[in-house]
Amino acid sequence: MSTTAGAFIAGGIAACGAVTVTHGFETTKIRLQLQGELQSKKEVKRMYRGVFHGYSVILKHEGVKGLMRGLNCAYIYQMMLNGCRLGFYEPIRKATTTALHGDPTKQAAGVNIFSGAASGIIGAAAGSPFFLVKTRLQSFSPVLPVGTQHHYRNAWDGLRSIYTSEGIRGLYRGVGPAMVRTGFGSSVQLPTYFLAKRTLANKFGVQDGPAAHLLSSTVSGFVVCCVMHPPDTIMSRMYNQTGTLYKSAFDCLYRTVSTEGVFALYKGFFAHLARIWPHTILTLSLAEQTNKIMRRIEARILPDRADNDLLN
Repeated sequence: MSTTAGAFIAGGIAACGAVTVTHGFETTKIRLQLQGELQSKKEVKRMYRGVFHGYSVILKHEGVKGLMRGLNCAYIYQMMLNGCRLGFYEPIRKATTTALHGDPTKQAAGVNIFSGAASGIIGAAAGSPFFLVKTRLQSFSPVLPVGTQHHYRNAWDGLRSIYTSEGIRGLYRGVGPAMVRTGFGSSVQLPTYFLAKRTLANKFGVQDGPAAHLLSSTVSGFVVCCVMHPPDTIMSRMYNQTGTLYKSAFDCLYRTVSTEGVFALYKGFFAHLARIWPHTILTLSLAEQTNKIMRRIEARILPDRADNDLLN
């Protein structure tokens, strides 16, 4: 395992590579989540009818630029989120396992879930302002608008506008739901990934390598999407609101379910799956490779650490 700094950098680079491929589906997912906001099913005008229709409509009317709105913010957010998630997971897991069981090598499901959630929550809090602006940029459409529209020239104009009008508090609007959402997803992402890898090795003889990484991350991505999507919908709406449309995350949850029904929490699920599945596969598979590169770099600049790794 790389140092915490090395794993942070490796995880962030891997996530940026993944988000470049999947960002268009994230834009589609957000539009679907905001479509029909606080409207009954009879009132909703469906401009985006599912993931592939939504993707094609955005591409047709707004071009690649429309699908890729907010990508620069997404890069910074992914560095923050996945740098923390992949960089802090193992140190938190080892420290917690040592404190509870006296053996850092022991695998305990509860500790693994806690470590995944904790590392994800740290990343979500660190990157929240960038996710806020990213969401608002992606929701904006000059042709087929849904939800509240925010006219920002670019990411930095968005950050400046929010800070000028609302201060630091405005930049951290929706950070609570974001931490819950990411905590949910992170609590299962890495534990599921490593469990799948161990199961493949122990029961099916699949050795550590590209095939194991692909299969394990596929399982992890599906589980993450199922667990994370309802708080993700609440977070998208909290981030995109202007003023106090929702008093809190619980108010948003209550009004969404009471007005649109419980399945409204799963609006855009397949768009989310279309994004999170390849994103998880690419992030975790690339992280395996970037971690190897970081270990080789660290072995050159931190020879004492390399010697310790050989002894352990």
